[in-house]
Amino acid sequence: MTGTAQMDKQPARPWLPRYHGLMTSGQRLRQLANLLNASTPLGLLLAVCARTTVRRGPRGLLLATGYRWRLPFAAAFTVGNVVLFRAGPAEALANPVLLGHEEGHSTQYAWCLGVPFLPLYFLAAAWSLWRTGNPGSANFFERRAGLQAGGYPPALRGNPSNDDSKNNLETPAGRVERNEA
Repeated sequence: MTGTAQMDKQPARPWLPRYHGLMTSGQRLRQLANLLNASTPLGLLLAVCARTTVRRGPRGLLLATGYRWRLPFAAAFTVGNVVLFRAGPAEALANPVLLGHEEGHSTQYAWCLGVPFLPLYFLAAAWSLWRTGNPGSANFFERRAGLQAGGYPPALRGNPSNDDSKNNLETPAGRVERNEA
């Protein structure tokens, strides 16, 4: 049976993106950048130390499943091109929204030249925590990767990405519009 015939025999899963094994030039560049900037090797070292199972994932990512350490508290997090999941491989691949969010962080590692991403991310998380009471809601990196996709709530004490933020205020009770006539 040829490789194409085997792919056609797989059960239909419309919620999963069909992975054909090809990467775009941007994904290949990100993969190379994160290899050279040492963030992917660091992610692999972390995955091995945490005794996860590592396998190839879509779009040049490596999926490390079965992560059991206490920190961080997230369902998934990324180091270079390595996405570490608490869940198993089937559950990880069945959540393309979260996988896309983590892929965004992988690209951010490349743009930040690797390991410098970590202190920048923690500074952004501290800013967000101070500003909104949540480490992700006003975090530049989480907002760029997609708050909802990462499971983060929207900002409650003002919405920094809203163009009308000076006229609107998000509060725990709901949205308040200030009309200055």
